[in-house]
Amino acid sequence: MADTSLDVHRLAREQENHVATSAAIGIKAAMPFVQFQTSMVRIWAENVESTTRNYERSVEAFGIALEQQLSRQ
Repeated sequence: MADTSLDVHRLAREQENHVATSAAIGIKAAMPFVQFQTSMVRIWAENVESTTRNYERSVEAFGIALEQQLSRQ
């Protein structure tokens, strides 16, 4: 009976090791993809910020030009 119990525990431990190893391999394989996606999101965010700054400058310039035009009248 003790041998059977030890075998069951050994098999469970081996299965846990296999699952842990598989998970580690999967995470290691996915890491470059996640890093690439992160860099793409950063680039996208920088572009959004740049577009926002350009838009704000354009609105400000338009407002100044409009004020100048109205003050001339």
